[in-house]
Amino acid sequence: MYTLGFDNEKYLKMQSAFITERINQFGKKLYLEFGGKLFDDYHAARILPGFEPDGKIKLLRTMAEQTEIIIAISASDIEKSKVRSDIGITYDMDVLRLIDAFRQMDLYVGSVVICQYAGQKLADDFKQYLEQLGIKVYLHYPIAGYPANVDLIISDEGYGRNDYIETTKPLVVVTAPGPGSGKMSVCLSQLYHDFKRNIQSGYAKYETFPIWNIPLTHPINIAYEAATVDLDDAVVIDPYHLEAYGETTINYNRDVEIFPVLKTIFKKILGDSPYQSPTDMGVNMAGHGIVDDEVCRAAAKQEIIRRYYHTKCDVKLGKAKQSAIEKMELLMNNVGLTTTDRPVIEIALSRAKETGAPSFAIQLQDGTMITGKTHDLIGATSSCLLNALKSLAGIPDDVYVLSPAIIEPIQKLKTKFLGNKNPRLHTDEVLIALSMSELTNPLAALMLEQLPKLKNCEAHSSVILSQVDIDVLKQLGLNVTCEAKYQSNKLYHK
Repeated sequence: MYTLGFDNEKYLKMQSAFITERINQFGKKLYLEFGGKLFDDYHAARILPGFEPDGKIKLLRTMAEQTEIIIAISASDIEKSKVRSDIGITYDMDVLRLIDAFRQMDLYVGSVVICQYAGQKLADDFKQYLEQLGIKVYLHYPIAGYPANVDLIISDEGYGRNDYIETTKPLVVVTAPGPGSGKMSVCLSQLYHDFKRNIQSGYAKYETFPIWNIPLTHPINIAYEAATVDLDDAVVIDPYHLEAYGETTINYNRDVEIFPVLKTIFKKILGDSPYQSPTDMGVNMAGHGIVDDEVCRAAAKQEIIRRYYHTKCDVKLGKAKQSAIEKMELLMNNVGLTTTDRPVIEIALSRAKETGAPSFAIQLQDGTMITGKTHDLIGATSSCLLNALKSLAGIPDDVYVLSPAIIEPIQKLKTKFLGNKNPRLHTDEVLIALSMSELTNPLAALMLEQLPKLKNCEAHSSVILSQVDIDVLKQLGLNVTCEAKYQSNKLYHK
């Protein structure tokens, strides 16, 4: 049963108040580096049950009158056509997606800044394209020896070379399509230029994870490490905060490593550093939103196991290195987890062993386990999805809702006209077939009404799923994992 462990309303109220307090601390303007995902933060929603995936946007909307957004993107990411793994689009296209999404929510996007610009052709093309769309674009340049060469950074040949980004609001949110885009550098460059113009301004950082006021080894913070295993992030005790205040707080390694440099930069720009530790720089109030620690611990442990399986699949697909699995195994051991702590896995594997074919299992909210096996007409995942909907609708298992008369024409379309060799229906095709049946079969309509009940259910596949099935299951809100093996021994898998 899905149980709330996080009070989202309490969190948003505290977060808004604290950001406002930080703006007032610096007088006229605050550059707020926004880490993590502004939209669709399903990682946070999974490990903090009750956290709304678009909570950060709701927060900004409450402060819309005083908020301006800058989107940073690295020129090298444009040049490499870097792709966001979660939604499968390139960083430059995600900039456009973000602008559209902000505008739909009446949030003002002031400009885009291309960081680490060194004349890259694709960056030039993207800049020209944005400007044709009426979007202001600024350029920031590489600085030799960054971030250690502080004297050069804080000079006309360092931050001074960067375009000054004209802003009009007291809260300037700097966000990006992904990590390594240059958000912090943009904020600090603006501080330098504001100082030269006698404009009072400050900097702060807003990231949900790691959560600074819960223990280092809390499963929530370990789940953050699991989610960023490809970035080599590590959750650590903030030694500067401990020394300054005698208080143990949590941060992550990169902020701790860079802090001495940042403190020096602050002193050179502002005359003194407003912060004594990386924790001081943060404005995250998520820890105060936890209202049931045990619920959040259990949810985070499940996320760690899911991340373990995702990592194994990424290695199999060539998207990650073997060392990532080794790190994930270490994280699992640190929390005392094994794959048996995710019951749906054993059910799926047992069914696959029993049938000698791929199998899929779903654990419903009441704990009921539903399985599906491969048929001539539909695959195991589609079979299990139908079985789950029948169970939720109270339809006996031996009642067939989809007739071959509906399925076979779709198979014919796939194989005869679209060139597919596999005639079995994927999950999206099964749902379309179910929708078609709704007109003449009230049981199909009853099954479709059950779709929202699949949200937050656990699922596991005995083989790597097609991207189509993965996308559909995610859209339905299922938490899906797969064994790191293919259905066949072919080298090429579409």
